[in-house]
Amino acid sequence: MILFRGADAPLPHGGDLDAARRLFPGAPEPFIDLSTGINPSPYPLPRLAAEALTRLPAADALRALAAVAARAYGAPSAAQIVPAPGTQLLLPLVAALASPGNAAILTPTYTELARAATFAGHRTQAVRALGDIGDARLVILANPNNPDGRLHGKDALLKLASGLRPRGGLLVVDEAFMDVGPPDASLAADVARGNIVVLRSFGKFFGLAGVRLGFALAAPALAARLAAALGPWAVSGPALAVGTKALADAAWIERTRRRLAKAAKRLDAILSGAGLEIVGGTTLFRLVRTPSARDLFDHLGRAGILVRGFAENPRWLRFGLPGDAQAWRRLQAAADRYPR
Repeated sequence: MILFRGADAPLPHGGDLDAARRLFPGAPEPFIDLSTGINPSPYPLPRLAAEALTRLPAADALRALAAVAARAYGAPSAAQIVPAPGTQLLLPLVAALASPGNAAILTPTYTELARAATFAGHRTQAVRALGDIGDARLVILANPNNPDGRLHGKDALLKLASGLRPRGGLLVVDEAFMDVGPPDASLAADVARGNIVVLRSFGKFFGLAGVRLGFALAAPALAARLAAALGPWAVSGPALAVGTKALADAAWIERTRRRLAKAAKRLDAILSGAGLEIVGGTTLFRLVRTPSARDLFDHLGRAGILVRGFAENPRWLRFGLPGDAQAWRRLQAAADRYPR
């Protein structure tokens, strides 16, 4: 998944405002970043004790975070939770839990899933459907999917995991956007089956990507292997403190789900009003399809608004949520100026 650099050269991933400013040097400031699926209204940071920065992270604090995360995500126990400095770092470690062989990645999806499998020594193949995995020993998918929000049913995924078991296969489900997905769609409660690993991202829903916090949910034996690979003190003191407080704040979580759903409907109105076809997404982002995607990307960039383009799907653009009233007004104004 990449951004367009004019008509040709890509930018890797979203959120690179420095590159956007180089690409659109005359754009008005502040630049509005709609190129990620990160909540633009973050969880309020708690006051941190000085020890969070001056001492090595405590093992008791790590265990407390794991316990809170298990309750928040619906995992059977804290023994099945592995906190880490972001799921990006976890991906190749999780892929390495399966013996090297064929890996199937359900696409289109987040490109780092395939890169992690390749890095772990697997022969990686892109597939379009669960029934196309062939003899893969490792299957990785995102649920809900990024960028189209595609959601696989729980029963189908459990059946897939059962089919992988006889050949020692592993199912890895990246649930980075499950915080805004259907509550009963997560496989968090099923990781005790032994060949399922679920990844959960903290930064996207809580709007604190810079904290660098994520979790692997797995059966205790797999969880122990991942924790050993990470080593001691993998999660910083500030991340432990912020994550523990935020994940326990059920009232904020529920309010935020409702607020994001409302904001997504507002975004839909702007995109539809601009004549764009909405083809998927979650309440943290929307995916549109238009034959003028490159022109629209440039039009928005000149207006100081960065969205996500896809070289492999040149008719797609992904829009995150504006973060404040000014950003909403600027997006609406740019959409109104775009020729239908």
